Amino acid sequence: GARRATQGGLAIARDFAQTLARAGFVVTSGMADGIDGAAHAAVLDAGAPTIAVVGTGPDRVYPRKHHALARRIVEQGALVSGFPPGTSARPHHFPRRNRIIAGLALGTLVIEAGLQSGSLITARQAGEQGREVFAVPGSIHNPQAHGCHRLIRDGARLVETPEEVAEVLVPLARELGCELARRLGVGESSAGRGSADTAGWRGDPQYQALLEALGHDPAALDVLCERTGQAPAELSSMLLMLELEGVVEGLPGNRYQRLPG
Repeated sequence: GARRATQGGLAIARDFAQTLARAGFVVTSGMADGIDGAAHAAVLDAGAPTIAVVGTGPDRVYPRKHHALARRIVEQGALVSGFPPGTSARPHHFPRRNRIIAGLALGTLVIEAGLQSGSLITARQAGEQGREVFAVPGSIHNPQAHGCHRLIRDGARLVETPEEVAEVLVPLARELGCELARRLGVGESSAGRGSADTAGWRGDPQYQALLEALGHDPAALDVLCERTGQAPAELSSMLLMLELEGVVEGLPGNRYQRLPG
């Protein structure tokens, strides 16, 4: 997203990044000012990994004020570069960086972008690579929303919540995981568990309470909030995790149901 992002855009970036990270997705961005930095920091604050793809050598940090952020990313995730050590930032490096970002991801989400934003290049490259492209709409009076509006006119998916992104990506992630397991010769029982099991959700009493509250009949999110006493944002993250695991299915109307097994 935009380097000169609005406060609203930064808040949206943090919300989307943290919610999706808690649901098991890995957020990848370019470690730039604005939306990029906000997304990385939000994921790290949630204790999740994030990937930064940079337009410099791996030993250079751009912008310089992101030295502390870069260290945190290396400790909790990965810093990726397509350039040799010692390479400084140059304008023509960033389209190449953006292509790598698009290629690493199942989908590209643009939070805010002006009409000349490099984020539009990333979105275009994602589309060319057969990836999903999402855009958050904004005010017609906000120049940093005009690029998102153009993407939507050109066919990007309009999204207003992290759950809308996950609804599209969860089936893709599951399909990709099964294909990877097949190629690696991993059994179905191992392939079906995925990263969420690694996080130990099966032994987490909050998840068990949620499954008991859900039962086997469809229930709306607000009903589950009443039954568990948990906040909607927290429950949404947990439900996304369970969707990734194939334990829960999302239904129209923001409802959920347990799957057999």
